Amino acid sequence: MTKITLDIHRFPCLNDNYGYLVHEAFSGETAAIDTPDADKYLAEAERMGWHISHILNTHWHPDHAGGNLKIKQATDCTIYGPAGEAEKIPGIDVALKQGDRVELGRAIADVLDVPGHTLGHIAYHFAEQNTAFVGDALFALGCGRVFEGTMEMMWNSLSKLKALPPQTTIYCAHEYTQSNARFAETIEPGNARLTEYVTWIDAQRAKGLPTVPTSLEKELATNPFLRADVPELQAAMGHPGDAVATFAEIRGRKDRF
Repeated sequence: MTKITLDIHRFPCLNDNYGYLVHEAFSGETAAIDTPDADKYLAEAERMGWHISHILNTHWHPDHAGGNLKIKQATDCTIYGPAGEAEKIPGIDVALKQGDRVELGRAIADVLDVPGHTLGHIAYHFAEQNTAFVGDALFALGCGRVFEGTMEMMWNSLSKLKALPPQTTIYCAHEYTQSNARFAETIEPGNARLTEYVTWIDAQRAKGLPTVPTSLEKELATNPFLRADVPELQAAMGHPGDAVATFAEIRGRKDRF
């Protein structure tokens, strides 16, 4: 059987968001991953020659769902979003929770509940394509602020993402990597993989180039928020044997950084 592929078009929008259009060529269906800027999404879809058939919202924040209604009015697309935030997702048609699946033509996304940043946050994992769209749950060298959930909730969500295959490509929603890198170096100054990664990040940004997507394998080796279960890091943070407390310590330091 022919491997089902996805064409993914990334573009900057708003101040530091990334927009993503995901196209399944056999069916011609195209998903907008979140909707920070309706006009930019519609213009980029037209430029690519794609018609937006789906909106896949990760959470309710306006820089993720604010363009829903305008895009729906223009395209008659179907809006998918988290069941836990359905009342906050403009125009939602299909409410999703852990274990649900979304079909984009012949490609299938598994829905993961990853609360913490918001209480209903979800991610979309296209397993066959080794691709995950994680919204603000996980960033390159970072994670979302814990606005609505608890530290334990956020760590459990990150642990769920950590368990995906390491070759998974992670599409996060913001270009925060360089500032995240400055912080990560304060947590693990002796991490050689991190040092190498930071050099690459600085070179990319100096040329005005993006640092996302990233790979889960790279993040597992360098992202301090994913490494709260590493004994050496737990000891350095003063919470040996306690991943949740270690994560909370790191997140607190980042919030004050």
